Amino acid sequence: MNVTISALAVQALVGQRRVWTLLALPACLIALAVGLRVFAPGASSGQVLSSLGYPVLLPLVALLATSSVLGPEIDDGSIVYLLAKPVNRYVVAMSKYVVAWAATILVGALPLWGVAMLIDGGATRRALAWGVAAAVAGTTYCALFLALSALTRHAVVVGLLFVLMWEGLLGGLLAGIAWVSVRQWGLRAATALHEGITGPELSLAYALGAALVVTIGGIWLTGDRLRSFTVRGDE
Repeated sequence: MNVTISALAVQALVGQRRVWTLLALPACLIALAVGLRVFAPGASSGQVLSSLGYPVLLPLVALLATSSVLGPEIDDGSIVYLLAKPVNRYVVAMSKYVVAWAATILVGALPLWGVAMLIDGGATRRALAWGVAAAVAGTTYCALFLALSALTRHAVVVGLLFVLMWEGLLGGLLAGIAWVSVRQWGLRAATALHEGITGPELSLAYALGAALVVTIGGIWLTGDRLRSFTVRGDE
């Protein structure tokens, strides 16, 4: 990891208008949780997190964070100036990933844990389970979406299609999608901590192993793609 590159990634993340969208997403979810706590004390956090927080907010936060730390540099061509420095391309990829991952955990995963604590009160184990699910899925989403940002200028569109069509629509229709679904891998980790959360019929070892493989593969693919920029003189 390179501290200078990470600092530039942080600057790119907080210096764009999309950072307000990034912050507005969890703010709206927390506001909804407060409303439920006050006006519907019998509500369960599972109703909010399983339908809105986990499948919608978390991947959107990861997508916005990863596309902010790498996408603009590729779009405006300034990536070639960064790659002209004597820094290993995989170090560049890891540095970008760490910033996007930290933003996703802070703005995506932690609010889910907070919402569960707020709505369920003392159900700390359920809240912890949702936090773990968000951490596993968010970590994997970041690597996957970072690779998309390196592969295509339409990473946001492709990422949205992946979340809405593959993870959402097809995931709800075809049970087999769970084997290759980031969302389901995170849910499986949550079910290991709390039986009240509905998850796929996968082994925990497979879910965590698949998440690890995709995470490492996404970072490696990003570094490989960045390395190819100097070879071909892309963008």
